[in-house]
Amino acid sequence: MALSLLTLAAATFALCAEGSRINCVVDGDTFWMNGEKIRLADINAPETHQARCAAERELGHRATARLIVLLNAGPFALEIAGRETDRYGRALRVARRGGRSIGAQLVSEGLAEPWRGRRSDWCLLLAAR
Repeated sequence: MALSLLTLAAATFALCAEGSRINCVVDGDTFWMNGEKIRLADINAPETHQARCAAERELGHRATARLIVLLNAGPFALEIAGRETDRYGRALRVARRGGRSIGAQLVSEGLAEPWRGRRSDWCLLLAAR
């Protein structure tokens, strides 16, 4: 899978609210930057808006808060890894700072999982912990 550098970015991110979305975080793997919706291509984070259980929602909120912190820590590169967009029209990107994936950081902290081509059942995974 070829990687190509798309852009270096720095912005201030907050939690997305109703209305226009310029630079904000939707959840642990989706954010808006300069008005473009971006999905982190290398991870899957728990849902917050359509969570199937309280444990998924709680972990999803933690992942969302952590992604805000990580994106606000300074400039990062956005890379195309494979497809440029998903079926929902979101830009698929790997965000890197200092060569390390921000998504991989979330995975290492237990707030996301590597993307395996499909979403996992977070409620089942969390019940097994």
